[in-house]
Amino acid sequence: MDQSQRPKGILHSLGEEIIRIITPVSICMFLVVILVSILDADSSSSPSFTTIATIAYNETTSDTEWDKFKGALLNSLVFVTVVTLVTFLLVLLFYFRCTGFLKYYMGFSAFLVLGFMGGEIALFLIQVFNFAIDCFTYVLLLFNFTIVGVLAVFMSKIPIFLTQSYMVIIGVLTAYWFTMLPEWTTWVLLVAMALYDLAAVLLPVGPLRLLVELAISRDEDIPALVYEARPIIDHGNTTIVQRRVWREPVNPESHIESSQNEVSIANVEQGQGVELRAPLMEPVGENMALEGIGLGASGAIKLGLGDFIFYSVLVGRAAMYDFMTVYACYLAIIAGLGITLILLALYQKALPALPVSVLLGVLFYVLTRVFLEEFIVQCSSNLLMF
Repeated sequence: MDQSQRPKGILHSLGEEIIRIITPVSICMFLVVILVSILDADSSSSPSFTTIATIAYNETTSDTEWDKFKGALLNSLVFVTVVTLVTFLLVLLFYFRCTGFLKYYMGFSAFLVLGFMGGEIALFLIQVFNFAIDCFTYVLLLFNFTIVGVLAVFMSKIPIFLTQSYMVIIGVLTAYWFTMLPEWTTWVLLVAMALYDLAAVLLPVGPLRLLVELAISRDEDIPALVYEARPIIDHGNTTIVQRRVWREPVNPESHIESSQNEVSIANVEQGQGVELRAPLMEPVGENMALEGIGLGASGAIKLGLGDFIFYSVLVGRAAMYDFMTVYACYLAIIAGLGITLILLALYQKALPALPVSVLLGVLFYVLTRVFLEEFIVQCSSNLLMF
């Protein structure tokens, strides 16, 4: 075998994998920060409905800090409970092979996010920039934008760049609406979701783990909003991009052979059943078949859209304070994501992407605010002395 065609190992391919997943995450966070910076000062850009995250307690400025904290805990408990129940319902429907219903539901959810959330944010921007547009044109553009987005997310023959772009857009729109939550509720909810992600992926009875193991046992794809970081390009025809599919069942004897570093890929761009071969990160241990938020069965890194959203919520909330805090939180999130990806490459099993990044981000936010406030107070004192 030619040296250039040999499968890449973990250390050789890790840098490329990290870049391919960090780039869309960074774009998503950057766009949310821009939206918050533009619309945060505008009093008209406020949520027009009550969300599940504020159904138990609605924070007011007259409440004490302790009351806000207790209310935020209650809101987070309700939100995480609802998410857990919905995820178990998803597992149940997937178990009974209601895949068609799940795909239609996911498509409807994407339609709501792009059409209603995206439409209202577009109205906010039109008001801020005083952009002249008639109602008919606006509705026509929004309808086309929404329909193309739903098709891009759920149709396999759409160019993967368009699919990835719409996944980022959905993450941006959803994250911006989460930044409208009260401050205490936002921060407690971020920590609560990080802990939920940890339990849902790693516990034997975690809903995400059950869902992933069920999909692996059936050799089926999960109908969910998941960003796949690395498409495969046929170097014989660079205009064709293949999307990765689930791994074919592997028997223990063939797993020892040299074919363990290769996976099958369907050429979906041409709609043909032609199979190609592509290098896979070298296996470590016996958990190779377990896929989830992180490592795809094909070896490509997959990141759930929820991770995009909550990363962006964190930096979006930090943007309401100052940009130095945004920069600190961004570095913390990227560092946490890098740590998670390194662990993913080593263990090659489903890993939660939220805990390390969110906990580091919250810690850096608190430290940056404390140090900045202390620095400002110190500078003010020095100026008064002079």
